[in-house]
Amino acid sequence: MSAWGRSYRYVGPVELKTAVRPGSGGCRISSAAEFGNWAAGRSAAELAEPFTFVVSTDGVLRLAPRRSEHVACADAEMVLSAGEIEFVREADRWAVREVSNQSTGYCPDTGSWSAVARALDDVGLERPSGFTHEVVFRRCPDCQEHNIVREDDFVCVFCGSNLPETWNMDTTV
Repeated sequence: MSAWGRSYRYVGPVELKTAVRPGSGGCRISSAAEFGNWAAGRSAAELAEPFTFVVSTDGVLRLAPRRSEHVACADAEMVLSAGEIEFVREADRWAVREVSNQSTGYCPDTGSWSAVARALDDVGLERPSGFTHEVVFRRCPDCQEHNIVREDDFVCVFCGSNLPETWNMDTTV
């Protein structure tokens, strides 16, 4: 646990992590000016889609195109949160329209919202009060498969075993 909160290790396919080139991570956005410059460099078509994001362990937002792997956006490092984010221009400022913790590489818990909120506040972006779409990840203790829990049904879709109520995706924690 860092001063910023729980950090998440990459738990996705090893081949995706080994393919990350050092220094190729997402664009660091730590101020309103940096976000404005970043947004100005995007096409209208790009801005109409969600982006891949991570919050690095220093609390800074990193953005990459939607189809980017979270592990690449994070430069293969640990994160405080990860997911998808969509922006909208409202009057004379940018705001977050949608934001989720949907990252099957890091599988962050829904409690990682606090790190996202701090990072967005640091950039000066209007934001919702929580994830607009929460994803609940659990690892099956029997078959070890990653699961997305739907409708509070904590049952493994692969083997039918019960899934734990608490986050357990990183077995090294």
